[in-house]
Amino acid sequence: MTKSDPHRTAAEGTGDLERQPDEGQPEGGALTPFATTAAWRRRPMYGAFYGLKEPPFDLTPNPRFLFLSPRQREALSNLRYALATSKGFTLILGEAGTGKTTLVRTALAELGDTPSRYVLVSNPTLGRTEFYEFLAREFGLSEEARTSKTRFLSDLQESVEARFAAGGLTGLIVDEAQSMPHELLEEIRLLGNIETTTTKLLNIVLSGQPELADRLNEASLRQLKQRIALRCELKPLTLDETAAYISGRLRIAGGSPGDIFTRETVIAIHDASAGIPRTVNVLCDNALIGGFAAQVKPIPVEVVEDVCRDFDLGDIERTGSPIAEAPDQHRNAGPVPPARAKAADTTKPVPPKRVPGERQMFSSVNPEPKRRFRFFS
Repeated sequence: MTKSDPHRTAAEGTGDLERQPDEGQPEGGALTPFATTAAWRRRPMYGAFYGLKEPPFDLTPNPRFLFLSPRQREALSNLRYALATSKGFTLILGEAGTGKTTLVRTALAELGDTPSRYVLVSNPTLGRTEFYEFLAREFGLSEEARTSKTRFLSDLQESVEARFAAGGLTGLIVDEAQSMPHELLEEIRLLGNIETTTTKLLNIVLSGQPELADRLNEASLRQLKQRIALRCELKPLTLDETAAYISGRLRIAGGSPGDIFTRETVIAIHDASAGIPRTVNVLCDNALIGGFAAQVKPIPVEVVEDVCRDFDLGDIERTGSPIAEAPDQHRNAGPVPPARAKAADTTKPVPPKRVPGERQMFSSVNPEPKRRFRFFS
């Protein structure tokens, strides 16, 4: 059997390879795991097996999959306010992978066809000349402004004043700002001086990891820190937020959460990821691949444990009733060790982690009805 045969057999055995012509696909042709049609790129290889129409856990900052915990909701409200009013400097902090870029792109997408114009710098590790060349091009300034800082400042002043008179705002958003060279942070501070006696004409948003806050505490950047008018910080997701995050993405992609992950699996994903959304996405996507390869659903916690070992995330300390001890397991667990046998003799077992709310979202391998995830009161 060739190397591609296992993939082809698994896909054909579950009907995951659609046999219908699609855009860019010759009529009568069949999609294969190596096809490059638009339909195949939209749908992951495990799509049909788990009832998913698109990848639910891509690492791209797609606003369609935005999940708003209380912290994220507060940060998005601050960002909306910052982009809609003349507030000057705004600071957004959060650990890597907590969703800062997704929030920024969501807020920018909401501006729509307004007369405001914002420039997003996603790679701020530029030299001073490159930085001004980039801004001149993105703000639509003259060719001379790309090579002359004097002309750049003059053209930018005229541009933001004209846009403000027309009812729009101008702004600069710097993502990954913790990586910005010191000289560019100082240049940005000086750009914030574009103003009238009553209004800030250039809004500036700095989004970065906690190291950015440490840098702003340096004496040399105290003037920049003093100019920050709005500040918010994103935190990792709690267990119930992680479960709602996973469920929401699965539903948007067309799936049924309870048919894909068990409650114990979700707990394991949260523990291994520490509630970081980007890591949650990586674990969930690879768990779906592993579950599809094993042809199992819902996906058991052992699959997540294998993924964690592959990504060197350490061992998962199981909480509650381990899947290996569930009565419906297909393999023989062997004799019970003395310590475990003693725990089994207790009349009141330790309950697993539970999430508050009303509606069941993820199934549980534990047959006891009370041990389930319930959400959204």
